[in-house]
Amino acid sequence: MAGFFIVVVGVVVLIVVTILSDGSTNFGAVIFIGPFPIVVGAGVEPWMILFSIILAVLSVIIFFVLRREVKRANV
Repeated sequence: MAGFFIVVVGVVVLIVVTILSDGSTNFGAVIFIGPFPIVVGAGVEPWMILFSIILAVLSVIIFFVLRREVKRANV
């Protein structure tokens, strides 16, 4: 339930910022399907896309580290 609420708040914030901006926006997003990230982005500057790629790589690394720790705890 908390994850759904966070997504809704994020969408609302993006809509408000887009309405209030002067027309130039940057966008970067990471969509996870299982442990595999899909990075999308658009805008004038590539920083948001680069930031999304870095977050995706860190998320995958954290996923595998935590998965290994759970396996050790169950053994």
